[in-house]
Amino acid sequence: MDLRSELLKSIWYGFTALDLEKSGKVSKSQLKVLSHNLCTVLCIPHDPVALEEHFRDDDDGPVSSQGYMPYLNKYILDKVVEGSFTKENVDELCWTLTAKKNYQPDRSSSTILPERDAFRLWCLFNFLSEDKYPLVMVPDEVEYLLKKICMAMSIEFNCVELDDFFSQESVQQSGITVWVFLEMMNSGKVTRGIDKSIISMAIEEVYREIVGDVLKEGYLWKKGQLRRNWKERWFTLRPSNLAYYTGEDRKDCQGNIVLDGNCCVEVLPDRDGKRCMFCLKTLSKTYEMSASDTKQRQEWTTAIQTAIRLHVEGKTSLHKDLKLKRREQREQREKRRQVKEEELQRLRALQEERERKLAELELLKEAQKQAQALLEQDEQRRRQQHEQLQRALEVQLREAEEARVSMQAEMALKEEEAERQRKRIHELEEMQKRLEEALQQEIKARLDEEAFRYAQAGLLAEEEEKMKALMNLQEEQEEYIVKTQREKQELRQEMEAKSRALEEAQRQLEEVRANRHRVDQDVVAAQRKLRQASTNVKHWNVQMNRLMRPIGPGEKRPSLGSSFSSFQIPTQRDPGLRLRRRSGSEDQDEESKENVDSRAGCDQEKRHSHASNGDMDIP
Repeated sequence: MDLRSELLKSIWYGFTALDLEKSGKVSKSQLKVLSHNLCTVLCIPHDPVALEEHFRDDDDGPVSSQGYMPYLNKYILDKVVEGSFTKENVDELCWTLTAKKNYQPDRSSSTILPERDAFRLWCLFNFLSEDKYPLVMVPDEVEYLLKKICMAMSIEFNCVELDDFFSQESVQQSGITVWVFLEMMNSGKVTRGIDKSIISMAIEEVYREIVGDVLKEGYLWKKGQLRRNWKERWFTLRPSNLAYYTGEDRKDCQGNIVLDGNCCVEVLPDRDGKRCMFCLKTLSKTYEMSASDTKQRQEWTTAIQTAIRLHVEGKTSLHKDLKLKRREQREQREKRRQVKEEELQRLRALQEERERKLAELELLKEAQKQAQALLEQDEQRRRQQHEQLQRALEVQLREAEEARVSMQAEMALKEEEAERQRKRIHELEEMQKRLEEALQQEIKARLDEEAFRYAQAGLLAEEEEKMKALMNLQEEQEEYIVKTQREKQELRQEMEAKSRALEEAQRQLEEVRANRHRVDQDVVAAQRKLRQASTNVKHWNVQMNRLMRPIGPGEKRPSLGSSFSSFQIPTQRDPGLRLRRRSGSEDQDEESKENVDSRAGCDQEKRHSHASNGDMDIP
């Protein structure tokens, strides 16, 4: 049942409420108001000119329902977007229109239901009613709804008082209307002796379960994703999502878990001081929860698996699927009942045929008896005639000898006629034997038919047993498929984790290679800096050697060869110089030349110093 069918059921009540004369026609002004209100609650733009243009040729008279349906489909229902409006608002609008006219209970009665409960029962009736107009609900669906309400009130459904109501021929043939159903609920046959608050809570629970597609509700402990602490939350499970709130008033939504075919639920061992734990795994997160007892955990895991199965099968509501299955079962039962009726009619026809044939056999027996009696009478008459003829012949023989020849010929003719009569009697006896054999064959055929019917009943029973076994095998196959899909999902997640680990290792290897490259560049730069430092040290050593031994006043100037031979190069302590010692002979020659130049410079300074002091140079 799609969204359009659900909306049409509620709109049908609103339209019929406006039809005060029950003629199937509503005035255009009333349809304008109805269309404007429908567009408002359905959250679609309203075009006030469309209705006038659609019925421009019928301005004087009312508009029929057949004429309004094309407008309703084209300008309203075709523009409806699922999820953009609240279905309950549409139901409340149509209920307000139809309740004023049709729902008028006795307000003085103590068993009268509140207006809100009557509205929810009206919505439940529309959901479970048949998809044909006028809307009715079959007795099986009424009994199913009453059992759900009694189960929500924790009482046993007693259908003894309602058996007479359900057994009425009009109810069995045409079903129950919503106003008859509400009148029955207000009569107190089902809710006698129960507090109104309990009844309201039960009706609300059944309403949320069937109309609101709530598979299960209740408190669970949930482990946080960031702080990893446990908090108690009110969970509401639907076929598409699992939402959790701070309380059962469902005002403060703390999160919404979207369910799809990639989700799975698993039972966890007790830990962290929590028992009866289970987890719901999605592609992005894993939600850990704890139930109050093992029964609640089993119910929650089963309900979540049911929601995932419905999503995989492309179904949006569990009770819509159950309603279709119950309808198919009723159709199958009706087909089996028709087949049984046809079989009974066939058996009655066979019985009538058998009785007719038996009557024909009785008639044949009577005809045979009458024929036997006629044969006896003919035989007796022939005997009398024969005796008379014999007496007449004796008389005639005595009278005249000449008549003897003619009389012998007549006797011969009579003998032939007697022979023919004997043959006819023999043929009648043969016919009687054949009739008796046919009767025996007919009796045997009837016995064979009875045996075949018993064998056919046994085959039907065996077929039902095999069908049940086949259904069990199908359920096991579905469970195995779900298990295989879950294992496949786990293997896929493990492969994805390994792929992510491999990508992380490759990324770390690239980082190590980049670091190694940077270190090699740093080493080259350090070596370059060491060479530069070594060059600087050599330069400063030259400068230091130049200034290490200044010439004092009055000091004898040494010869060039002795001063050169007595000049000592200080030991190089710089590690950069050790590296430079490994250089070629060209660097050492350049250093020696620089030292010689520095010594020559020192000698020249000494000579200038002596000249300034008045000393003479010694050749």
